[in-house]
Amino acid sequence: MVRRPVAVVVAAVLVVEALGVAAVNWFLGIVVDRQDMSLAGLDPDMMSTSSKIGGIVFGLYFAFCGLVALLVAVRDRPPAGFGRVLLISAAVVHALLGAAAWGLVGWHAFLFMVVVLTLIVLLLMTYDRQEGPAAEPRDAGPQDEGPVPVSGPPAPTTP
Repeated sequence: MVRRPVAVVVAAVLVVEALGVAAVNWFLGIVVDRQDMSLAGLDPDMMSTSSKIGGIVFGLYFAFCGLVALLVAVRDRPPAGFGRVLLISAAVVHALLGAAAWGLVGWHAFLFMVVVLTLIVLLLMTYDRQEGPAAEPRDAGPQDEGPVPVSGPPAPTTP
């Protein structure tokens, strides 16, 4: 099965990406702080601080997504509830970042985003298909006996 290895790879890639995003935003915050330049009258200290905070927030977000993928690998069960929503949101974020990366950074960044998107979707899809007795349809009740009449039974008549 490819489920566990894919989940482990997704977890590793998301943790590395979390560290990379946090490091790049922290570095950009330091650059803005040392240049002491403003953009359209914005305070340079505020731009530096917001870049660092944004890096920490997105780094924690990707690290948490990596933790969910690692838990999926360890438990060998599909993500449920908030974990599933978190992985779906990570897939959407990577799709949007891939679209932006194509124009701003180049095709290498786009390719990386598409690979991560593919891995996350593969993780979500491989756990959707059930195997064994649970995959068979359940007998919910009596079989269909044909079309249901639109009107009720005929009204009784008196002699």
